[in-house]
Amino acid sequence: MHNRLSQIQPYTRAILKGHLCSSGVPYSMMDRPIIAIANSWNEIVPGHVHLRELADHIKKGVLEAGGYPLEFNTIAVCDGIAQGHDGMKYSLPSRDVIADSVETMIRAHEIFDGMVMISSCDKIVPGMLMSAARLNLPTLVFLGGVMPNYIKPKESKAARQEFLSGSLDEQGLVAVTRKYYPCAGVCPFLGTANTMQGLSEALGMALPNSSWMRALSDEQLHAAEDAGRRAVELVKKKIRVRDILTKEAFENAISVLLAMGGSLNACLHLPAIAKEIGIDLPLDAFDRISRKVPFIAAVTPNNNNFTTNDLQRAGGVPAIMKELSPLLHLDALTVTGETVKENIADAKVKDREIIHPLDAPIEAQGGIAVLKGNLAEDGALIKQSAVPEDLMAFQGKAIVFDSEEQFDEAYHNGAIQENQVVVIRYEGPKGGPGMRELHRCTEILSRYKKIALITDGRFSGASAGLSVGYMSPEAAEGGTLALVRNGDPIAIDVPNRDLTLLVDDETLEKRRKENKRTK
Repeated sequence: MHNRLSQIQPYTRAILKGHLCSSGVPYSMMDRPIIAIANSWNEIVPGHVHLRELADHIKKGVLEAGGYPLEFNTIAVCDGIAQGHDGMKYSLPSRDVIADSVETMIRAHEIFDGMVMISSCDKIVPGMLMSAARLNLPTLVFLGGVMPNYIKPKESKAARQEFLSGSLDEQGLVAVTRKYYPCAGVCPFLGTANTMQGLSEALGMALPNSSWMRALSDEQLHAAEDAGRRAVELVKKKIRVRDILTKEAFENAISVLLAMGGSLNACLHLPAIAKEIGIDLPLDAFDRISRKVPFIAAVTPNNNNFTTNDLQRAGGVPAIMKELSPLLHLDALTVTGETVKENIADAKVKDREIIHPLDAPIEAQGGIAVLKGNLAEDGALIKQSAVPEDLMAFQGKAIVFDSEEQFDEAYHNGAIQENQVVVIRYEGPKGGPGMRELHRCTEILSRYKKIALITDGRFSGASAGLSVGYMSPEAAEGGTLALVRNGDPIAIDVPNRDLTLLVDDETLEKRRKENKRTK
């Protein structure tokens, strides 16, 4: 078959081949399909430290199938390390750096016929998928998989609370953490990292059952070789990204997201990927689907007895999709060259304590809800699957902070009390800038029985409780959140999707005129 190199003007092609020979590429291999291996390996992020080894197995599969692999790298930020300080301001913007860097490497060299994207973790998977959507090459995603956990999530959470209360020292907390995060792989809870790994598969962009494989297991290494072979097959069959990433594929992914109570950050990432193709995914689409797709699979932070290792043991994404099949677009194409229906034909739920039947769900609605009201005219997000039943409707008086740092200082000074609505604003995309995750804040507030948090910042997928975020318009854009003052009553009604500042319009208009920060 003719590859992309053969289409380049002869003189340019000859010089180009000379440069590739200088890099160690055999001249005899240059007539093969050239497969880009876009890797996000580094020695900092637990979910990425092993991706160099996975790349070697993928390359082996590419060569076996008659292609030739060429690898390049991109950045990866660890949200666990970036939490709780200014470093988090770089996390969400890194998604676009990743997308741009992959696009740059592919488009600048113009030699690639297909691509395998090796990735895991929060912003890296969506960043790579964004670039895949732009480039529209035959492409698949190979995921880093999950680290094992030797203790249950509730033991890790308990140790963190002991540290915050002063009853456990640093060395003790590190020792417990190493049992929960023992080695390479994605952290085992259903945070943004594991959510986006699962949604890559639900979109049809990753091989079936590959989302939550144990990192560096024999199963994963064999799957990596298969991914290399499949990439060459995608080139031969001329199956491109936009043949797979259709509106139906995104709706399938949203359904899986809601059925397992995945990270709220997916409500930022899926629309960003879809936008690259010209598909509109407004927040209302998530709420609409949430009203018909039930919550059927609960692992931490929705259930602190189980992790994504248990979810994989129960059948993984194929089993979830098999259970959801009456609600899915089963004719959607995937990187296997087959449809969703064909991929999940033999899938089985192996543990009903983990994945519940569609007709006997954990909750009748999906794990995410979109709230609106005078505090968030364009919407705000909450993971309703992780909210205690007695907090689904809550009213309290506001205590207001203009940054995460202000909140942290107030907490250490004893200013946070039960029955308050903690407001942390100017943490949105513009106000932060960078839209930090406020996971450390939600961990602190989990010590209180009756309390709420609302913010124009984001949350980690591990966050739980009555935590409302992603508020739009953000405070820095003149949203009503900028007008809240200490003592203002705020009502949150999750079942009715309402978020209201109980202050009259005349008072709010007066405050708006006085507010110099957003003028």
